[in-house]
Amino acid sequence: MSRVCVFLADGFEEIEGLTVVDILRRAGIETETVSVMGRKEIHGAHHITVTADSLFEEADMSGADMIVLPGGMPGTLNLKEHEGLRELLISFDKEQKHIAAICAAPSILGGLGMLEGRKACSYPSFEDQLTGAQVVKEPAVTDGHITTGRGMGTAIPFALELTALLAGKEKAEEIREAIVYEG
Repeated sequence: MSRVCVFLADGFEEIEGLTVVDILRRAGIETETVSVMGRKEIHGAHHITVTADSLFEEADMSGADMIVLPGGMPGTLNLKEHEGLRELLISFDKEQKHIAAICAAPSILGGLGMLEGRKACSYPSFEDQLTGAQVVKEPAVTDGHITTGRGMGTAIPFALELTALLAGKEKAEEIREAIVYEG
């Protein structure tokens, strides 16, 4: 079974983070929320407080098949500043393991040089930070082992794309129908 870690930081976009968790768990994919804040209580960009499953310092990332970065401000900046997460991203990229980021968070990947020569998307005002990428205007796009999404309004297609990657297109379609997603 696949295992996913969704990283949360104060100021994360709640819909982007929690939609991914919800849809992946509906698909039977083991999904863990991981705080990079040194505490499990995370305050979202719109004052919704959530409790992460684990702290970065305690989480076992060795068996993870995918890591996911939700956007939001200042959540993206808080993720970007976390040295351990940066090192994990570099390791996943080197091993060609799945990395996914949505909204402002693809800018972190751009800053690390991970989007060079790849199709990628992000929130429109962050497109100039997708260094080396071929910017596309799709809700979600996967190029190699990296998936990016445009923003809150594309959280469902982004999460369904991740589901298809990890559990197959049939499972993603089953979930799409079950949640009555018409997009």
